[in-house]
Amino acid sequence: DERALHHLVIEVLDNAMDEAVAGHASIIELQMNADHSITVTDNGRGIPIDPHPKYPKKSALEVILTMLHSGGKFSNKAYETAGGLHGVGVSVVNALSEQLIVEVSRDKTLYRQTYSKGLVTSKLEIVGPINRRGTSITFFPDKTIFDKNISFNPRRMFQMARSKAYLYSGVKIHWGCAAELIKDDHTPKQAILHYPQGLAQFLQDDLGDNAVAEQAIFKGEASLSDKNGRIEWAVCWPEIDEGFVHSYCNTIVTPQGGTHEDGMRRALTLGVRDYAERLNEKNASKIIADDVMGGFAGLLSIFIREPHFQGQTKEKLVNRDAAKWVETAFKDKFDLWLAANPTLSRALLDSIIRRADERLNRKNANTMLRKTATKKLRLPGKLSDCTRNSAAGTEIFIVEGDSAGGSAKQARNREIQAILPLRGKILNVESASEEKLMQNREIQDLTIALGCGLNKDFKLDDIRYERVIIMTDADVDGAHIASLLMTFFYTKMPGMIEAGRLFLAQPPLYRLVQGKKSFYAYSDAEKEEVIKKEFDPNKKIDISRFKGLGEMPPSMLKETTMDPRARQLLRVIVTEETREATQNLVQSLMGKKAELRFKFIQDNALAVTDLDV
Repeated sequence: DERALHHLVIEVLDNAMDEAVAGHASIIELQMNADHSITVTDNGRGIPIDPHPKYPKKSALEVILTMLHSGGKFSNKAYETAGGLHGVGVSVVNALSEQLIVEVSRDKTLYRQTYSKGLVTSKLEIVGPINRRGTSITFFPDKTIFDKNISFNPRRMFQMARSKAYLYSGVKIHWGCAAELIKDDHTPKQAILHYPQGLAQFLQDDLGDNAVAEQAIFKGEASLSDKNGRIEWAVCWPEIDEGFVHSYCNTIVTPQGGTHEDGMRRALTLGVRDYAERLNEKNASKIIADDVMGGFAGLLSIFIREPHFQGQTKEKLVNRDAAKWVETAFKDKFDLWLAANPTLSRALLDSIIRRADERLNRKNANTMLRKTATKKLRLPGKLSDCTRNSAAGTEIFIVEGDSAGGSAKQARNREIQAILPLRGKILNVESASEEKLMQNREIQDLTIALGCGLNKDFKLDDIRYERVIIMTDADVDGAHIASLLMTFFYTKMPGMIEAGRLFLAQPPLYRLVQGKKSFYAYSDAEKEEVIKKEFDPNKKIDISRFKGLGEMPPSMLKETTMDPRARQLLRVIVTEETREATQNLVQSLMGKKAELRFKFIQDNALAVTDLDV
């Protein structure tokens, strides 16, 4: 899984960032080497190499790299605001690496030790004197665990390094990548990433063509003196279709948000309401958070002690107090910003009230109106709607994640193709309660975007698009997400399938190039057939495996998967002959009874033919 592969880099880079944020390092080097290894170096204090107090026969370095929950961050004095407190990350990276080489510079002496798959392969050796300090870790991911053709994505890695530099203006990140690894024109071979203006500069760069005037950005920071932390932010309302919130905790990206985002939403909503009441605006009471966050773009970065995340991948912050900290830090400064910019604030308030009116009108009419040339319709989620007023000939692509959504938006035909990115895997509706179903954000967004209702309220004539197309990555995770979505439609909108309106996109797995010849293959078998039939076996064949739609250039995604003139679609159908078997299969694999899944595995295990062992 590419995300897991890149998460190894994140774990090592975050340790270096912790040194920088704690004030012990100012320079970090991230190097993608030609042999597909990664090197991360900092000029911090260097991992301790003295005997560990609990394990005196081992150095602290060896304990940290080989044992879980052994990091120096258990001491609150070591890192006031660190990305993780458990000492898990680097030891897991070591366990998942074919080889890991660590060099530590302390007290003007260079030390080195090597590891393989979590085990020590050499003694801690003194290399010699050195006039610097810090830690350098080089690792080669284990090919028996990850793809045999290890392939880090330079563009993704560069963007990750750049975001870290934006988040902490006190650090310089030296980026380097072997020239032969770069496959696009946007990723440099060398760069020094340093952004003194921090989040405000990050926000403007994120907005691109939609960048706003400097005075239109509400930016600031606040100390949490009693919590030994701080909060930084930069937000604006550029009135774009695709608003966004990117949040971070201790420079760790939190793509699923969390309590810090909740605090920001509440502070902004209360601030706008209070401002409207001060102006005696009669519509103040009807404003809710969704109205305020429409057309919104914001970055939020919080540095706190002992962060608690949902899962080791740290996608969501769950510290309960963080919501209150952020709300308190935001509220007074937002009030002052609104009062100091009366013209800008009045225009903002008018647009928010307009969104509130549109929302209430939709609720009262129980219908969804398409946006017209003079008035934008604010749909929930991150839907990029098409421009055609009628449903005839239109289609909506349901894609996984913002990265794939971004490529799809650039590849689409704006007149007839809409894009709805979903954040990760939706709820399994077959085993979830109705209450949980109605609270799920992804399902809410999907239901409102389609506009045709659920269950007994489903009306095929009300659907806003002629075709609904599920477009996920051509991997196991993508297949899982597609299965969850098909279960949703089969269970809650069966009329969609009966009418033949639900489809699966078929993105290619491979691109094969030899000289001027270029072909796409949609399976391993087709790849081998193309190689055999179309290419000269005596010449080199460049084979690229697409690991995700977000990594596919928009032009290629359009050519292979989205253009109606060239693409392949699978229609989802249930015939009379297969209806009972389909119902039994859905209940067995997606239902509440785990024993049915266990029985299915037992009954079908011997039929597996492509298990990689």
